[in-house]
Amino acid sequence: MVQRTIDGEQEPSADRRTWNVLRASRFWITPIVLVCIVMTLLVALYMGGMLDPTKHLRHFPIALVNQDEGDTVPGSYPPTRQTLGTQIASRLIDGVDSEKIDLRPMGIAQAQSLLDEGKIYGAIVIPSDFTKRTFILAHASITPGDVEEPMITVYTNPRTGTMNTNLVQNIGEMTLRPVNQAVGEQLTAQVNQQLGSGSETPLSGASRLVLADPIDVRTVAHNPLPDGTGFGLAAFYYALLLVLAGFTGATIISALVDGMLGFTPTEVGPLYLHNEAVRITRFHTLLVKWAIMVALGLIVSGLYLWISSALGLPITDPLMLWEYGAFAITAVGITAVSVMAAFGSLGQVINLMIFVVLALPSSGGTIPLEATPSLYWWLGEFEPMHQIYLGVRAILFFGASGDAGLFHAVWMTLAGLVIGLTFGAVITRFYDRKGLRRSHKAPMPLPAIVSD
Repeated sequence: MVQRTIDGEQEPSADRRTWNVLRASRFWITPIVLVCIVMTLLVALYMGGMLDPTKHLRHFPIALVNQDEGDTVPGSYPPTRQTLGTQIASRLIDGVDSEKIDLRPMGIAQAQSLLDEGKIYGAIVIPSDFTKRTFILAHASITPGDVEEPMITVYTNPRTGTMNTNLVQNIGEMTLRPVNQAVGEQLTAQVNQQLGSGSETPLSGASRLVLADPIDVRTVAHNPLPDGTGFGLAAFYYALLLVLAGFTGATIISALVDGMLGFTPTEVGPLYLHNEAVRITRFHTLLVKWAIMVALGLIVSGLYLWISSALGLPITDPLMLWEYGAFAITAVGITAVSVMAAFGSLGQVINLMIFVVLALPSSGGTIPLEATPSLYWWLGEFEPMHQIYLGVRAILFFGASGDAGLFHAVWMTLAGLVIGLTFGAVITRFYDRKGLRRSHKAPMPLPAIVSD
């Protein structure tokens, strides 16, 4: 028995062709290597960026506000005026690594404004009566009377994220602990000098303990978040949903449109359908996908807004959130569609890298970019996820203030949209001019079995 094709030429059987494909080493190696590369990048980027944020601190912005008016040193002659707040501020600035912590001296009004705009993560405030309270505490150690400890307040900014709050608390404790000790030693020495030197310290044990740790360091949240915000993570997850809507929506739209136009087969369960290809250029196909992506952005942004509000997310400016959400979904989706139009199936992997693998660790939504390796800081300059996060955070937590990141987010999202439109149009029109049409060869006819 001899196997022949219908034109009389001998061909290997269908089973042999299948076997030849399956036994090729690249058939097995290519998908394994590609997936391993992507997963290696995932674990390296995600774990490398979150295991030790304090190790990677870089120019972490905190305000230093010294309002201390000073006071006269008790028992000094001639009267000597001293401002302990100025000494403490100098100690703080000299005691921190300026490459890690950006401690910015400023007034209280400027500090509050920057906190309200999310441009600093916290503030250390020394009150106007700090020196007076300190001297009263020292005097009370040898004289009966009511006394209050001098206080320094560390303000956190919970609207910039939970991790930022924790970092500010840790930095406040770390920097003020040696300052507290130094002030305690100074006060103890002054009190001993006033009492006179002797073989034993005339201070009681309780007084020595109070003077050794004289400053009451309090941590206070500036403009606390309302309930229903996930401790500040709501902005990050909402931004992630917008990116996923654009990225995933583009993938689904591209596959369905190509299937209905007959360029790729469509499978639903056991059903296999491959429509006859229509006569349409690559550029016009791209325009169709873009149009669907615009409609999808408007609809999905509305769904996100409605569902999030129903679940309890406090939204002070729903119109702005809907508009920017639709804009962000459209920009991501159009760019993703353009990448797939240019690179075909490989475009899905490229989109995965751009919008997920590299985007999440460089978003700044869970860990501030100032506490991540420098690679993430660089990626955050242009990665879509970071720009969208800044816009969503400004709308949800900072009253849709342009200075809180909304202006930056809008312009960067617009820039991404223009790049996606330009790239897609140029590449597809180039393919069309070169005659690189989307067509598939006729299937190889099954071999006819002819008996001798």
